[in-house]
Amino acid sequence: MLKLHDLSVEFDEGFQLKHINWQIEQHQHWLITGANGAGKSALAAVLVGYGDILAGHTEGMPVTIGWVSFEAQAELIQAELKKDDADILDVISLGTPVSEIIFTDDIDPLIAKNLIEKFELNYILERAFRKLSTGESRKVMLVRALSCHADLLVLDEPFDGLDREAHVMLQDHLTEVVQHTPVVMVLNRFDEIPNFISHIAYMEQGELRHQVKRDDAQAFAELYQLLHLKTTDMQVPAADTDKAAATLMPQQPLVKLTNISIKHSEMVLIKDLNWTIEPNQHWQLSGPNGSGKTALLSLITGDHPQCYSNDIFVFGYQRGHGESIWQIKQHIGYVSTALQWEYRVGTSLRNVIISGFYDSIGLYSKSSDRQKHIADQWLALLGMHKRGDEPFNKLSYGDQRLLLIARAMVKHPPLLILDEPCLGLDDINRQLVLALIEKICGAKETAVIYVNHHAQDRILGIDHYLALEKSADNR
Repeated sequence: MLKLHDLSVEFDEGFQLKHINWQIEQHQHWLITGANGAGKSALAAVLVGYGDILAGHTEGMPVTIGWVSFEAQAELIQAELKKDDADILDVISLGTPVSEIIFTDDIDPLIAKNLIEKFELNYILERAFRKLSTGESRKVMLVRALSCHADLLVLDEPFDGLDREAHVMLQDHLTEVVQHTPVVMVLNRFDEIPNFISHIAYMEQGELRHQVKRDDAQAFAELYQLLHLKTTDMQVPAADTDKAAATLMPQQPLVKLTNISIKHSEMVLIKDLNWTIEPNQHWQLSGPNGSGKTALLSLITGDHPQCYSNDIFVFGYQRGHGESIWQIKQHIGYVSTALQWEYRVGTSLRNVIISGFYDSIGLYSKSSDRQKHIADQWLALLGMHKRGDEPFNKLSYGDQRLLLIARAMVKHPPLLILDEPCLGLDDINRQLVLALIEKICGAKETAVIYVNHHAQDRILGIDHYLALEKSADNR
């Protein structure tokens, strides 16, 4: 039995959990839920040993814990990025291979190898961890956590970033694991709650407000309704007409890719792909982890080195014929997990949104009063109207994602690329984001490329679909 007695805990960013009274008994499996910034991930992190205890105490803390979270994943990524400092010594850092990330001393190699087979990860074992896609790196974290004979599994959004097959496989595997190991899970999506969850803990403003048994039908229904409230009467703030992008060439496709191929070493990700995106067309891009979705998007944005060896027209410019990357990016709004990892600056929330006018990470140009007003309208729309001066890097993961979506939308771009935009968002904020995207689709000003694994998050107005398949070389 694990107990938290009147526990108050402070974290580095100043966030506090206050007066937590909670116990996890044998054969109980808990879900922690609540809005973005409520303290869900913080409560899970306390079980792992994070935070400074200000008051109260704990009993029965487990010795070995399997932990999966965006924060743990980001820590590994940051550790790998620091190896770039080796450039000072004229040494090229290749990064740690996945096999070394997985097979540490505390891992059961037989369990790990079995999970590697189930997740179909053999093809990435010798690849550098930091070169993985979001879904691939999440699978590596899961293999590590599920292979260490944990006394307790703490899984913060374990399904986010996984394709449908991996999602089902993980659900099935956890159904076996819970027979002998207690699980504490953080989920923003009530529709993803596994059947084995027996109790729900609801967090709000750093406090554990409600503890509900799954089989208490009335209490469960009330909590479900609380988490599915929708924002109404929303209006997307206007664009800044004083800083409008250059006019696009008339009668031209926004994007035209002809016989595109993408290779990684000897492995072919995409071969002979043709894709044309016309103005105001809305596309859903799908495919399993490792099928090349992120690589394909980076061809369009100009961030992939092979964009100059392919036949690519973007906004009427043929790649590799003298156009600058900023001539392309001025017409694109972009949201992805990779962008969120890169956006590590401590600038204010208001300036994060304004930086969307300049396609910059951070704000290094003087903004106009008009831009500040538009940014404040976005903050109000997102329920953050009193938080404009707070630092971005102190926000919760979900709140950071909301700010980056507003940053991408603020200039009403002709092309909006949304690479799993709902990743890490709770029900209320996810519905807000989906409604905003639907409004943009309906406004007929912006073409949308929407990458998503969740069928229930379909966008009204998207009626074009491109499904990628994992090539034989990439399995």
